[in-house]
Amino acid sequence: MSLAVAIQMDPLETVAIDADSTFALALEAQRRGFGLYHYQPRDLSWKEGRVLAKARPFQVQRVKGDHVQFGQAEQLDLAGVDVVLLRQDPPFDLNYISTTHLLDRIHPQTLVVNDPHHVRNAPEKLFVTQFSELMPPSLITYDLNEIREFRKEHGDIIVKPLYGNGGAGVFHIKPDDTNLVSLHEMFARFLNEPLMIQRYLPAVRAGDKRIILVNGKVAGALNRVPADGEARANMHVGGRAEKSTLTHREHEICEAIGPALKQRGLIFVGIDVIGDYLTEINVTSPTGIQEIDRFDRVSIEGQIWDVIEERVAESRGSTV
Repeated sequence: MSLAVAIQMDPLETVAIDADSTFALALEAQRRGFGLYHYQPRDLSWKEGRVLAKARPFQVQRVKGDHVQFGQAEQLDLAGVDVVLLRQDPPFDLNYISTTHLLDRIHPQTLVVNDPHHVRNAPEKLFVTQFSELMPPSLITYDLNEIREFRKEHGDIIVKPLYGNGGAGVFHIKPDDTNLVSLHEMFARFLNEPLMIQRYLPAVRAGDKRIILVNGKVAGALNRVPADGEARANMHVGGRAEKSTLTHREHEICEAIGPALKQRGLIFVGIDVIGDYLTEINVTSPTGIQEIDRFDRVSIEGQIWDVIEERVAESRGSTV
């Protein structure tokens, strides 16, 4: 199958080619003979019923400093491509939400991965609340008094922006920490959104598991271990990746959420598990597939494209 693929993401020139999941997806798409186009969210437009992108054809290679070559930019009617990969990084803000509304106009005739309607309705720290029985004790609120009561009950807590990403703005507040009120004031000044508060899980010292699900099924996992003196395990902030397999509890979690992911067209998802608890469901631009590929000698990007090709083939068959 030959596919025309447009990738909506941040600048491709600056990605870390040994870690970036979108780069791995692009390499695999190119290996399969697909035509590739790149555009940034700001290049997306709607005009007289058409969703357009000022996009550049490109090719990639695993050569640091010379990993992408672009062609001449052109006005691309996204109804004329087969697949759009929605892969820009959060923050999940009004700009992000706006792009999902525009991409709704072409999906599913043009397959958008992940489904933009359900991406819009599944921000990481809110979607997970649909599975509250799998979560650690948690609170989402603006209210400082609610946070104080939660802290009184649970002692050690984690405070983080509801729409943050990559470990940015995540604070571990211990029972004797006097900075809670100041921290709340700082967030209130810079963010017009609630905070997520969770009971601190000491199991994070052993790692924060990233599990990749493809079409609702487990494709692989890695363990992310926080650096000394850090409460965050994200690799963006110095977390160390380790080879890992799934525990019985982690299999239970994946089996509980997998059908809901598949039903919503969330083909490529990364979930975070600490100890026995599900903490986040990442549907915007999950990472981790290159590390898992190296640890387990697999090709998660290949599994993702297999599902995409199957979906496109089904769509073409249904229109015959």
